[in-house]
Amino acid sequence: MLNPINNLNKLFDSRVRLGIMSILMVNDNVNFNDLKELLEITDGNLASHLKALEENNIIKVEKGFIGRKTNTTYIITKSGEKEFKLHIAALEKMIKTTK
Repeated sequence: MLNPINNLNKLFDSRVRLGIMSILMVNDNVNFNDLKELLEITDGNLASHLKALEENNIIKVEKGFIGRKTNTTYIITKSGEKEFKLHIAALEKMIKTTK
């Protein structure tokens, strides 16, 4: 029997990263404050998870201004979308084979 966790992506093991990716999969872009509010986590915690996803080319960061206030938004990359879909497919397969 094949190991059911072989195709899982360790980058998405964290519940926070799983949440970030789930939010970004259904939204064109999301700003930092909205992510923080939706996930109910601290600035520092969110920033560290976003940095890990950005460093692995899973998400892209866009910085801009709304009036005089800075606004940082996050967008899922094409490769990030592909990797996340593969991860979800591996989870589904694991669930089906372990029934």
